[in-house]
Amino acid sequence: MAFTLGHRGADTWTVSELTGYIRELLDIDFRLREVRVAGEISNFTRARSGHLYFTLKDSDAQLKCVMWRNAAQRLRFDPHDGDAVLATGRVSVYEAGGVYQLYVEQMQPEGVGALALAFEELKLRLDAEGLFDLERKQPIPAVPHKIGIVTSPDAAALRDILQVLSRRYPLVAVLIAPTLVQGAEAPAQIVRALRWLDGRDDVDTIILARGGGSMEDLWAFNDEAVARAIFAARHPIIAGVGHETDFTIADFVADVRAPTPSAAAELAVPDVADLAPALAGLRAALEGRMAARLERAGRQQQTLARALVLLSPRSRLDGNWQRLDGLAVRLERSLRQQLAGWSARLAVLDGRLAAVSPLATLQRGYAIVRRADGQLVRQVDDARPGDRLSIQVTDGAFAADVAEESEEHD
Repeated sequence: MAFTLGHRGADTWTVSELTGYIRELLDIDFRLREVRVAGEISNFTRARSGHLYFTLKDSDAQLKCVMWRNAAQRLRFDPHDGDAVLATGRVSVYEAGGVYQLYVEQMQPEGVGALALAFEELKLRLDAEGLFDLERKQPIPAVPHKIGIVTSPDAAALRDILQVLSRRYPLVAVLIAPTLVQGAEAPAQIVRALRWLDGRDDVDTIILARGGGSMEDLWAFNDEAVARAIFAARHPIIAGVGHETDFTIADFVADVRAPTPSAAAELAVPDVADLAPALAGLRAALEGRMAARLERAGRQQQTLARALVLLSPRSRLDGNWQRLDGLAVRLERSLRQQLAGWSARLAVLDGRLAAVSPLATLQRGYAIVRRADGQLVRQVDDARPGDRLSIQVTDGAFAADVAEESEEHD
């Protein structure tokens, strides 16, 4: 591929020119046509098309990877985040994203990844110290007055918890200790939030919650400091972290492990329907308060729903679809421009044709004369007395007979 720098000057590249040149350099390097890379799988995604997208990483670097469906179908194992693998493929550049990546043709497991290994080592050590013992786990209050929640204030998990609490037991008060739930700073913030709630006397139960994600996303809940803060808490703690299949160190240390944040909320409060007989006498007095709470919960739900829409993966369009849309717009614009050009040329040609058309001559009062055999009569000698002639004018034609030769002709 040859790149032309155009009018910008010999030392100026466009982004696509430079990216394409780098891709060429990688493609012609025979050492990168087939490489074998060892690493740990992270951010693993299986697209509906069957293609696999993931990252291989070690302690110092990360490498984007793509495995097309035909290669993925030959895998003899089911890849997951945390798996240590050996991947074989070629290195090239994905120009639309401006990143280099490994196009994997073959992959095999190598063993347990670094994160998974660290998880198991910490789990065994804390278990040996007694942090998971059933004897030290506290019971959850049957009818709590106030629930403390440790989670991100912007997370969908909080919305789910509040919905469940409002539906099952709208009498309970909620106190939120906002914190990061992902990233390097999250463990310290989680510990501070737990200690703040645990230091209060008006809190009955604490819910530690986060939505689902990869092992890296949930790693803050595998932190040793977080585990020891849970173990030291004087209030009972329900851990609702991730999905049903996700397990963290926090789950093992907590007094109760819930499969999801919503399930944690269900375990924290009773169902008001079960308390109906005992609450019948208080129903009238509490209707106003309950209505106000439901209205606030509805507004909060709408706010969180709008925030969820803004955070939805649907707002991040796949690069290929975006490129296709752009090309479609450019194609439509180009066709419209070509059609407009052709129309203008046709109008010019039509004007020129009209200028030289015999019909234009007829409009000026001239006529076209033909003999019966269709031959044009251009001069007197072309017509003889008695000939039948056809005379065409601007709005039609009529016949005429030649009576005699013109005297001026002689």
